[in-house]
Amino acid sequence: MKPYTKILVLFFITALSLKIQAQKSNDFKPKVVFKSSDLMITQVSENSFVHTSYKQTDDFGKVPCNGLIVKDDDETIVFDTPTNDKSSEKLIEWLTVKKHLKINAIIPTHFHDDCLGGLNAFHKHHIPSYAFLKTIEFAQQNNLPVPQNSFVDSTILKVGSENVVVRFFGEGHSRDNVVGYFPKEKILFGGCLIKELNASKGYLGDANINAWSNTVEKVKSEFTDVMIVVPGHGKYGNSKLLDYTISLFKTQ
Repeated sequence: MKPYTKILVLFFITALSLKIQAQKSNDFKPKVVFKSSDLMITQVSENSFVHTSYKQTDDFGKVPCNGLIVKDDDETIVFDTPTNDKSSEKLIEWLTVKKHLKINAIIPTHFHDDCLGGLNAFHKHHIPSYAFLKTIEFAQQNNLPVPQNSFVDSTILKVGSENVVVRFFGEGHSRDNVVGYFPKEKILFGGCLIKELNASKGYLGDANINAWSNTVEKVKSEFTDVMIVVPGHGKYGNSKLLDYTISLFKTQ
């Protein structure tokens, strides 16, 4: 076989492989893999799951609150706890007992109780917690469960042989909101910094409205290849959620 023919064959094999991988990714159908009265787990890609628990509020009624689970090999990392210890125990049991997976870390993305309300359950099971240093400071000030390990601005944690990126881009929903990114599946957990499509501005008690859009612009610029975006509340989607949030809080 002539050299240029070999190159041509190699090119077509590579192109075909990439096409098959893309089709496999596009063919994935999200499915609910666990559901109880206070917790739902939805598989949204081959190795990522959204966990949803519920918080009763005076202003917004019963609010669904999202977190994210990412997996590689037999290890997982969880972003945000369910809203209380009871729901967190169910999540931990599902991962460790039903699925035989190790939880490497729990990462609250800001200090509100829809992110760390069930943190004590994780600590009870000796699962290490990591949070932005401001999140730890605010949790202490508000007499909330306190994460064990702090980081300044950003950190990279291992799950299996893959990396998980956690980073503070600026203020928005709160002064400490961070986002998480799982490069293997190009999935972004925006937490309460990111709004679902057509959502209202929501709770603004700890927000920096003037900085919000600029912060999300930075997130969008950093993760240009993102495929799935999971907000703190409501339906997940794609990068349109970033654009919607930027527009919602844009100041003239």
